[in-house]
Amino acid sequence: MTEFSTIYKLSLVALTCFIRASSGSSSTCPVLECWFVQESGRGGGFTAATTQEKSLIRIRTDPDRDESQRAPADISPERVYWVTDPAASLCHRSLIAPRGSILKPLCEINPFLPQPSGLRWVAALTASALSPVYLQADWFSTALQGLDRQVCVSSITRAPTGTKEQSVVLTVSSRTVSVQARLGEPVQLDCGFWVDSSSPLAQSGFAVEWRYQFRGEGRLVLAYDGKSDRLADTQEDGASLDIEALHAHRNASLLLDEAKVRHSGTYICTVYLPYLLAQVALDLEIVEPPSLSIHPAPLPLLVPGQVLSVQCEASGFAPLSLELSWEFRGSDGKTRPLGPSSVTGHRQAWDGTYSQTTRLELDTSKLDLGRGGEVVCVAVHAGGTRRVGAALNIIGFSIPSIEDSMAMVGVALVLYGLIKFVSWTFTSSDEAEKPEKKEK
Repeated sequence: MTEFSTIYKLSLVALTCFIRASSGSSSTCPVLECWFVQESGRGGGFTAATTQEKSLIRIRTDPDRDESQRAPADISPERVYWVTDPAASLCHRSLIAPRGSILKPLCEINPFLPQPSGLRWVAALTASALSPVYLQADWFSTALQGLDRQVCVSSITRAPTGTKEQSVVLTVSSRTVSVQARLGEPVQLDCGFWVDSSSPLAQSGFAVEWRYQFRGEGRLVLAYDGKSDRLADTQEDGASLDIEALHAHRNASLLLDEAKVRHSGTYICTVYLPYLLAQVALDLEIVEPPSLSIHPAPLPLLVPGQVLSVQCEASGFAPLSLELSWEFRGSDGKTRPLGPSSVTGHRQAWDGTYSQTTRLELDTSKLDLGRGGEVVCVAVHAGGTRRVGAALNIIGFSIPSIEDSMAMVGVALVLYGLIKFVSWTFTSSDEAEKPEKKEK
């Protein structure tokens, strides 16, 4: 019995160690292969030439943890960095490439020069004199993008001069790298940040800025001075921040009350500390599928040899790309394409959405349409595929269908009724004239 108890205890100890090891390995931060990019003096033109070197970043959450590992042979020991990230902002699961996978997270590291900003919602952060001793170090900016664009992270790290032991001072991240929204819906663009509370720079406050860029044009959407708790007077209508969440949880997400076509583009979230800044870029696309209508509606009855022009209008869609086509669904349930058809150019409405029209010539003498079926207009769009159909009836076949027979019987009955009515009218007038003649 004693031996059984000892074995039982040993099993529990082994199981506990296994669970701890498993939990520890699941939370392991990634080893990132990066490109170290820096200017290398003046190039042959007006811009400075840049160099790229392979580098390696080993991330840890505990600065006292011993992580003695060899660097790959193709990476210089001078480009191997240890980064201490207490918040584990750089340990997102999408930054860990699967074993043997060709696809890897994107990573770039650059030297960073701390300097004050002249923006009026940032200038207050450096109004008071700060000791320059803390700034006398090696500073780096690292930009990361996870697999499948699940997350993007930008961090500012500090290393004592002459060392490669970096520590994260500021991190900005987003979990909505690419966002799609329907017209009229509220939109939230995620942006959060973390600041090392032990840094002297953390005591002077922060500032947040959102900018919009599209096809080379940009505008300021919103700016907030966290030190004086003041929004810039350039705030765009319908854009806001949750100020309470901003201070309590470092949540700098941008809120748009109502999505409009003009909101499609790139949004840049920038967080400022005194002398430092980090930013992430997010893409927002407003996707609205088209509404379809067929003209004329309903389609008229056709006889063999007749030509009918049918139009399909797609309206209220965004973005611009759209494919329009025609299909015919016969009485047997089978579907086949119809064509060719002509398509007009795009027209833009007041709200920024687009419309487009396609025209189809239905020649019953050339197309095998049987007794009819359904003509279907098909629109393929980023917002989904849309279809609208109209019933097509063809009469006049040598072997009439039940519908044709009923139509002909109906016409015959109407003609018979007209003949009987006319005959009755003439008979009544003749009978009225006969008494008048007898009286004369």
